[in-house]
Amino acid sequence: MTTVLALLVLFLLIARISGAQYIGISYGLNGNSLPSKQDVINLYNRNGIHRMRIYAPVPEVLNALRGTNIELLVDVANEDIQSIATNPSAAVNWVQNNIKIYSPAVKFRYISVGSEVPLSSNIAQYVGPAMEKIQNALASAGLQNQIKVSTSISAGLLSVSYPPSQGLFSNEAKPFIKPIIDLLVRNNAPLLVNVYPYFSYIGDPVDISLDYAFFTSRGIVVQDGSFGYHNIFDAILDAHYAALEKEGGSNVEIVVSETGWPSDGNPPAASFANAGTYYRNVISHVKSGKGTPRRPGRGIETYLFAMFDENQKPGAQTERHFGLFFPDQQPKYGITFD
Repeated sequence: MTTVLALLVLFLLIARISGAQYIGISYGLNGNSLPSKQDVINLYNRNGIHRMRIYAPVPEVLNALRGTNIELLVDVANEDIQSIATNPSAAVNWVQNNIKIYSPAVKFRYISVGSEVPLSSNIAQYVGPAMEKIQNALASAGLQNQIKVSTSISAGLLSVSYPPSQGLFSNEAKPFIKPIIDLLVRNNAPLLVNVYPYFSYIGDPVDISLDYAFFTSRGIVVQDGSFGYHNIFDAILDAHYAALEKEGGSNVEIVVSETGWPSDGNPPAASFANAGTYYRNVISHVKSGKGTPRRPGRGIETYLFAMFDENQKPGAQTERHFGLFFPDQQPKYGITFD
């Protein structure tokens, strides 16, 4: 009996640790009242948050991460992409100055070459080449087996997302995304996708219910062949999986590089209660290990957006209210992450 109980406790501990490994939180710096970088790292550790995304290799953050067990997704800033793609030494210098000098004291997991680079921008044509240059620079530094290179995209690259099995990258997006998919396949790297049921809901509140956005639907909302969808988070992911399959990326995994819900700025959709509901339920869903209908039985590595409300973030008012913690480090929603 004692042996059985010990095994059960061990199983539950492993399951808890495994579930915690699916959750990361993005750490943005667009605020004038945020805690010190070291206090933020301590806050991650106190709350059992084991993964972090930062949007540029900020030395103060990287130094504060030394010796911790926090795994890091770090971005190449959009404004640096063209130089890295075209300057022969830029990628080597970027990896040397921002990765190699901190590794292995800092546990780098992914490098995202850009975040939601608009197809209409001049930068888009350089994303794939910059990814390849960064990949080659990691290989030269002996880090190619430790760190995966990708880019973070929005759901806007799909021309078809409903039903999910018909997911398709737009004709405009294909010249951009196809070389990226090929590179991900060659290097066994994931595609990073920002998934926001909030924007889906406010874009079509007639056909998309809050229950479907909040993981609270009591039954199947969308039946797609043999796949039944209870929430739009899974539907968005599976639409991207279907689109990847059509472009030769059947084996490419998806990491959710951002997801969140604002607590203010666009009532009634953006509210404290709605944000708390979304964060609690998305955490529970991704930690369950159930996966999506199209990719069942696997955890969904997900980075919540974001650690703090950022009062200096540009854009819509809602952009300043995605935080899981107040700047004084107090939790907004009483959520458990580990």
